[in-house]
Amino acid sequence: MTQAVQTATPAGVDPRTRTQIVAAVLLGLFLAALDQTVVGTALPKIVTELHGNDIYTWAFTSYILTSTISGPIYGKLSDLFGRRPILLFAVSVFLLGSLLSGLSQEMWQFVAFRGIQGLGAGALFPVALAVIGDMFDASERGKYQGFVGAIFGLSSVIGPAIGGLITDNVGWHWVFFVNLPLGALVFAVIWRALPTIRPDAARPKIDYVGASVLAAALVPLLIGLTDKQTGNWTDPSVGGLIALGLVLGAVFVAVEARASEPLVPLGLFRNRSFTLSVIAMFVATMAFFSPIVFLPRWFQVVGGSSATQSGYQLLALLAGLIISAMGSGQIVARTGHFKVLALAAAATLGVGLFLLSNLRADTPLPLLFVWMFITGLGVGPMFSIFTLVVQGAVKPQQIGTATSSLTLFQQLGGSVGLAIAGTVFGSRLAEELPRELAASLPPQVAAGFAASGTGALGQLTGVGDLGQTILAAAPVAVRAQLEPFIPAIVEAIHRAFSIATASTFTFGIAAAAVAFIVVAFLRETPARQAKTEDETLAA
Repeated sequence: MTQAVQTATPAGVDPRTRTQIVAAVLLGLFLAALDQTVVGTALPKIVTELHGNDIYTWAFTSYILTSTISGPIYGKLSDLFGRRPILLFAVSVFLLGSLLSGLSQEMWQFVAFRGIQGLGAGALFPVALAVIGDMFDASERGKYQGFVGAIFGLSSVIGPAIGGLITDNVGWHWVFFVNLPLGALVFAVIWRALPTIRPDAARPKIDYVGASVLAAALVPLLIGLTDKQTGNWTDPSVGGLIALGLVLGAVFVAVEARASEPLVPLGLFRNRSFTLSVIAMFVATMAFFSPIVFLPRWFQVVGGSSATQSGYQLLALLAGLIISAMGSGQIVARTGHFKVLALAAAATLGVGLFLLSNLRADTPLPLLFVWMFITGLGVGPMFSIFTLVVQGAVKPQQIGTATSSLTLFQQLGGSVGLAIAGTVFGSRLAEELPRELAASLPPQVAAGFAASGTGALGQLTGVGDLGQTILAAAPVAVRAQLEPFIPAIVEAIHRAFSIATASTFTFGIAAAAVAFIVVAFLRETPARQAKTEDETLAA
């Protein structure tokens, strides 16, 4: 019988202690993942109090930048020095960043302290996954990696709701202070229970040059992708920075090829299972980001939901994700096979996105929830299966590096997917809006509406009472003429917005199809052959 992953010897701790370690690691992972999304609903109040509207996007960007850049570095360091000291350091930095973020008095301080938070979170993502890889052999690993997939999905969906709840009832500062007691618990369990294991008695060599070049490449690349949400591909702040990041990425590859102890060993990419898993995770994340980002906005703009309500309305997506993530982990753990499950997940994701591409302004919510549930079923296995494959395809002393590389491409896939989907959305909305307005209004009213400047996309796609927003923005001289047509205008905007939102899922279908093709080339290798492959890589 073939099996999906190579059997490794788990760390020598008793089952009860292992359970405590895994629980603490998963809690730390949840806090780090939650802080990517929890700020969204708290940010309006933070920006108002700290007077930082001009740099508000950096509250997200600084966290994502530092966590993405530091992830591969922490992964390699954990292979060199052991998981325990790296995790303890990361939790400490994360808690320091949380405390300082809650104490911020000015917006620039908040942005800087969010960056410190991200420096801690950068280790919690890959090293937490590596700890699970260390603690359990192949027959058990899948059970716990399924929980990891569920945690990522849960944090993505409930983060905005938790942020809104805390901000409205206690204050935005406690969005960050709540991390302190929970993080302290994580620190205490890791300090007490996680064994100190040095992989090698020899003095480790740190690839300082590689780490510096990697950071230099990722900073412009991620900033350029973030700027794409408000700019064009040809803008220097978008296309220019992305091009600079890609050039420096090529320099990083050249540096790593010559390094004696590279940060990311290029030999990993000669491992078929590792390379295909990384590619599949990258494109699957691209596909998944469209519903996570654009469905809440559709619920708010078209459905009239609040930010908190739109978070709850994603529960159908979350339910499918959790069920499939945990179920797939159990199946892989019991059968040793992953390929059919991964193919089914990619196909289900594509089917779910195809159904979502039929979204319209009058789509019944129960039907939409069914579509979301199917999409979630396709997403869940991706988070657990590819981590299992990567950890089983490399030598035990490379688990941290390989896992952090997978996490890096997962985060990059989300950034690239968001940039492309945003471009598709904006282009389609600009096409559909004039068409829908022309079909709903008399020609003279449509012409007057366009000429008045009221039809700016930013004004027409906001939340709240859209009709009142349109009237307030219109010149006084045309308000009386425009007012009888406000219901028709609002309906036309909702139709155009829905079609544009649906088009982002069409892009996701293509990404899911690529993931399916990539997974088809994966091989379920017997353990003996996997060991031979690792020995070849080491040589």
